Amino acid sequence: MINLVLLHGWGCDSRTWQPLLPALHNIARVTCIDLPGFGQSEMLVDYSLDAVIAYIEPQLPSNAVVMGWSLGGMLAVQLAARFPQKISGVISLAANLKFVATVDFPWAMAPGVNRHFNQGFEQDPQATLKLFTGLLAQGDEQERTLLKQLRRVDTGAPNPNWLQALALLAQLDNRDVFARLTMPGLHLLAERDALVPAAAAQAMTALNSQQHIELLIDTAHALHWSRPQAVIDAVTHFLSQSFFQTKTPAQLDKKKVAQSFGRAAETYDAVAQLQRDVGTELCLMLPAHLPADARVLDVGSGTGFFTRRLMHAYPQAQLIGLDIAEGMLRFSRKNGPDAIQWLCGDAEHLPLADNSVDLLFSSLAIQWCQNLPQLMAELHRVLKPGGQLFIATLGPATLQELKNAWQQVDDYVHVNRFQSSDALTAALQQGGLVQAKLQTQTRVLYFDRLAELTRELKALGAHNINSGKPEGLTSRARLLAFKNAYEQHRTEQGLPASYDVIYLTACKSFAEESHG
Repeated sequence: MINLVLLHGWGCDSRTWQPLLPALHNIARVTCIDLPGFGQSEMLVDYSLDAVIAYIEPQLPSNAVVMGWSLGGMLAVQLAARFPQKISGVISLAANLKFVATVDFPWAMAPGVNRHFNQGFEQDPQATLKLFTGLLAQGDEQERTLLKQLRRVDTGAPNPNWLQALALLAQLDNRDVFARLTMPGLHLLAERDALVPAAAAQAMTALNSQQHIELLIDTAHALHWSRPQAVIDAVTHFLSQSFFQTKTPAQLDKKKVAQSFGRAAETYDAVAQLQRDVGTELCLMLPAHLPADARVLDVGSGTGFFTRRLMHAYPQAQLIGLDIAEGMLRFSRKNGPDAIQWLCGDAEHLPLADNSVDLLFSSLAIQWCQNLPQLMAELHRVLKPGGQLFIATLGPATLQELKNAWQQVDDYVHVNRFQSSDALTAALQQGGLVQAKLQTQTRVLYFDRLAELTRELKALGAHNINSGKPEGLTSRARLLAFKNAYEQHRTEQGLPASYDVIYLTACKSFAEESHG
């Protein structure tokens, strides 16, 4: 699991991370560091950049991703450049390359404005801090609400280090170190930031195109308070792509899986009767009650249909819906209650802490995972001792009529490949989980015309995305041959489409608790 270090900005302390901490604790081991003179930290006599870096560096865990906001983000870039053997990635929020503009870098705060602010803080700290809070929210789409939230946060009492930190901020120039960064980096800027102009994004990209720069629309400097879920989504996706992805060849392109289902978000529920039936069957296997503080994870949550059902079944539990398709998550967030936390992630590389989940539910999702041992090891890792697992997936006989019809036409792969119950059982045991029950079921849908089946598969996002599929358009002659071959399967009820459904329940042994 990744080590994530958080560095706050000027005029606050680690309490500024409140909106993000619950979600961040799910995906990483989090270390919050107060900058010298802020929060619970000690003051420094010498507040130079080298002294501040020397204060922070011993507190960094090994193989850390350092994430900072504003001044903390600029320091995170400095740390990443100086200690690449200790830091594996860097994330900055609303952090410029230079805080104060110069002739050769105009995309920053005007020197006169910065000088006036610093002098004001020296003469009347409390009045200037009130002004500063307004600047953090200025321009935001929900400025008044954001300002109220920020004013309720205890920033602590100013001391001489605060003025020294302002002087350091005015002097910082990260252009050279940013240009040399080779490690993965994510840098989020706010479109309506009153302190860091949005135009800085272009300058950052021009200096180092390998670093990922994103601009959050309609958002002010305190972007982690204004858009916490957008920040969590961006951070989760960045960590998943940069540190959790395997490099081995795959039959399935996960990016294409995510894009395919993301595009299908608006049409999915209208044609998902099979998915509803299978998920409902899986729900019947769930326990009647869970502890009030239980954490429930829906892997492959899709449109959130069953995530919402799980919330109604366990109203006191913390519900997490996880899906690889950002389009599905946008749809879920728009249509689901705020109480559900939505995460973007891959089931084979779950962005969650060890021993953190009481119940794991997954209906018709894991068939898109090609590395079953890796998948089961991940499910085992995140489940608490005694945690329960409920899975519905598809077996190799799924859409056998479609497969047989195409086999009479050519040798390409036209139907997605799914793994057997024996493979599932072996991976389950290899992953350390205890199987409780496995049962199979064949469900058959009927269609009047072949076009109805293919339209439904497309609307579900479940069309062919395997390697080995034909590229380009299929000729009219081959399509006609395929249609004639499929017609041989027609019954009185219509053209059949069979689904080989596997239901699997398992648990993580209580015996592992002593090793947790």
